Amino acid sequence: MAHGMTRQPDERKQKMATIKPVLVQWILDTRTWWPEVTETRQLETHAARALALLPAAERTSALKYYHVRDARMAIASSLLKHFVIAKLAPSVPWHATTVTRDARTKPIYLDPSTGLSPVAFNITHQAGIVALIGAAQGPSLPPIELGIDIVSPAERRARDHDLIQSEGWARFVDMHADVFAPQEASYLKYQVLSAVPGLVPSGAAPEAVVDAKLRAFYALWALREAYVKMTGEALLAEWLRDLEFRRFRPPAPTPAWEVPAREEGGAGEGAGEDGGRGPVYGAQVVRNTEIRFRGKRVEDVNLCLRAVGPDYMICTAVRTPGDPAVGLAWRLGPYEALSLEEVLAFAESSI
Repeated sequence: MAHGMTRQPDERKQKMATIKPVLVQWILDTRTWWPEVTETRQLETHAARALALLPAAERTSALKYYHVRDARMAIASSLLKHFVIAKLAPSVPWHATTVTRDARTKPIYLDPSTGLSPVAFNITHQAGIVALIGAAQGPSLPPIELGIDIVSPAERRARDHDLIQSEGWARFVDMHADVFAPQEASYLKYQVLSAVPGLVPSGAAPEAVVDAKLRAFYALWALREAYVKMTGEALLAEWLRDLEFRRFRPPAPTPAWEVPAREEGGAGEGAGEDGGRGPVYGAQVVRNTEIRFRGKRVEDVNLCLRAVGPDYMICTAVRTPGDPAVGLAWRLGPYEALSLEEVLAFAESSI
């Protein structure tokens, strides 16, 4: 599997600019769904409309979760997968949007008449939020590889703070070192606060310093997870420690969930670079993170890490191996928040 590739010449990019693949980025916020439900089994009644639109195996799987919050996300995840197939392959009715898995267990849809996949997609969920990126594929378009991950440092904040207080920051990082490159672990342990000016405000309390370190930690986790999911591998891939995100920085949070992330940092910060000396903190959307694989720079992956509200970060990774210029030309923008009602209404109209 190729992990790095030289950028195509400018004339190649201009040629590929005429191709306009459809790309979608969607979010479902399940945190307020069916608020009267306190036990998963109650979803059989209260979520009956949504469950009726899912295959029997997916309904059964969702209702096996002990926690209601996990069952809600499972329902949302299933709905989004079928939704993206029916939306981007409009000739496929809802009941025929069968989701299977490829040899590497990545969810896919295969057209039974051709054996090909007209839609590429990847999905993630965390702390009540389910997000999906999808793209139409076809004979006139290059194959598309997509990866996405969402993280919420706030979800495990109390547990993480207790662990760091008892074990120390370096030990906390080392507990996860098997999925990080050695250089990344060292950067997190000893360099990130000084390497990213502004990540910790002047005079910040010790608790705020830990929060800043955790935000960097989870940003790295999202970067790696999105990249690995793009390749179709898992976090146990043999080459995992050969992958490095160099001098990464987290996006600054937005003040509220509904406030869009801004592309630029504060005054004097430009697009997140401090006069050529390195990254600074302030931009709520981080692009151009340097990726290295076995020391060689990876230049064929379009990577975007963005803040969504004060508590979430979403990382998106896109690659078009046959024609890298196509994926690199996409401007990965904000995710569109869908409502449960519009997904259900569409599904019911397309059965």
